[in-house]
Amino acid sequence: MGEFRKEDYIAQLSIDCVIFGYNNNELKVLISKLSYGEDLWSLPGGFILQTESIDQAASRILMERTGLDNIYLEQFRAFGSPDRIIGSEYREVVRAGLRDFAAKKFDDEAIDWVTSRFVCIGYYALVDLNKVDPKIGEFEEFLKWVSIEDLPNMTHDHNEIVEEAHKSLRQNLDEKLIGFNLLPEEFTMREIKELYEAIYDKEFPMNNFQKKILGLDVLERLGKKYTGAQNRAPYIYKFKK
Repeated sequence: MGEFRKEDYIAQLSIDCVIFGYNNNELKVLISKLSYGEDLWSLPGGFILQTESIDQAASRILMERTGLDNIYLEQFRAFGSPDRIIGSEYREVVRAGLRDFAAKKFDDEAIDWVTSRFVCIGYYALVDLNKVDPKIGEFEEFLKWVSIEDLPNMTHDHNEIVEEAHKSLRQNLDEKLIGFNLLPEEFTMREIKELYEAIYDKEFPMNNFQKKILGLDVLERLGKKYTGAQNRAPYIYKFKK
């Protein structure tokens, strides 16, 4: 663990990532349990190197945490309240944690820098949960997939960041046809419908939903999924490239 060099990074600008996955009919978020504090949770995030763009920084952070590249990534909002870090109830816990767990990496000046005012650029990513190999950061016990309905209280304004990312996902779902990034390569119409229901938290009648999705002309029908009686088997689709 090398010494933290604040001059390597852009001052007062950070990135937090809401990594969405989907499993068992639930929209999930990847969050981290920090090594310090009492039951302290956070979104994966980091700082921006002087030598990289904001998008490159977000891609690097996601690669470091998920092991994946070329995944869907969307910048959705900046969070710039003047007291979002310095007025946070978690600030002193973070400062104490860095002193206790990272004294070799963070001196007092670096701790002051890390816990000063930061404008956060929020990104969300859509991943096939089964392909993710979560990798912890230096000050984390573990990463965990949690249903968006069951998120714990997280540091600073991270719960608000998830809420705003969820709103943006809903707004972009049809316009940008991004929901398929949460599914495996092949899927049934029912699986698409269940995904939409998990994201919107409401039910959709199958007939109307199927007509809408097929009308978008973005799916390729591959054949039927064998479930016993072949004439009753659902069709399998994949997203057109």
